[in-house]
Amino acid sequence: MIRITLKQLSYFVATAEHGSTLRASQVLSVSQPAISMAIKQLEETFGQTLFVRRHAQGVTLTPFGRRKLADARHLLGYASAISEAETGHLAGHLELGVFTTLAPAHVPGLLRAFYDAYPEVTVHLREASLDQLHRDLDAGMIELALMYDLDLAADIQRVVLSGETPYALLPAGHRLAKARKVSIGDLAKEPFILIDLPGSREAFLSLFRTSGLTPASVVRCSSLEMVRGMVANGHGLAILVTKPSGDVGYDGKRLVCRPIAEEFPPHRIVLASARTIRMTKLAEAFVEAGKDYFAHLKTRRN
Repeated sequence: MIRITLKQLSYFVATAEHGSTLRASQVLSVSQPAISMAIKQLEETFGQTLFVRRHAQGVTLTPFGRRKLADARHLLGYASAISEAETGHLAGHLELGVFTTLAPAHVPGLLRAFYDAYPEVTVHLREASLDQLHRDLDAGMIELALMYDLDLAADIQRVVLSGETPYALLPAGHRLAKARKVSIGDLAKEPFILIDLPGSREAFLSLFRTSGLTPASVVRCSSLEMVRGMVANGHGLAILVTKPSGDVGYDGKRLVCRPIAEEFPPHRIVLASARTIRMTKLAEAFVEAGKDYFAHLKTRRN
């Protein structure tokens, strides 16, 4: 008879999440040998290796380990749901992935509201590109991902939180800053400052392609802050979706946001999860907190 305990699975998941048995032992307040023994017992039970060990570099999941991680999360989720139903309160930790450009604008406030309601829950954050979030959801590394609904696979379920319309970003002294709206044609004539992240770059460049246009030149940046700084200093114009509240770059130079004349579908902000893994009560509570947060945000804007 195969005997697998919830404790073994929890040690396995913690090691996968933190990349080493040492870090997992520190987080769980359990000895490192106990973590290593639990993983060894699981590997002996499965007859396959869960991790590749690298001296002084921690561990990396094998392909088999990635598949078993999703199963382990699933089983622990069921156990957690039973426990939560009995105790009537939420505790534990939630693995949350966040798209890197959305994180600064929304995650701090959303986490504050969530922690106020559930002080015994800890959320572990993983900031990543859209492509990496897709992979992390598929591998079971995260339970939820706050991201844009761009090219999500059919096996990913999503809860829509908000819709954000692309806008043009210009330096304050630019001639187009006086216009009420800016067309894609106007933007195509200027150097274009592109946020060069998987998923994002294709989405923004496609706005030009749908109009049969190509930017005069492209300057690539890997962060929202760099894009805003480059535009503020007159190096080009940009299209963005995430809109920080302050219209200045890091160096204090002013920026101007203008609607785009052409109508484009809004980019939907969603909380995504894998359909194959039952959502835990913690994840369900976070989804509800996300709905409330964005509903209040919309009310403040209006």
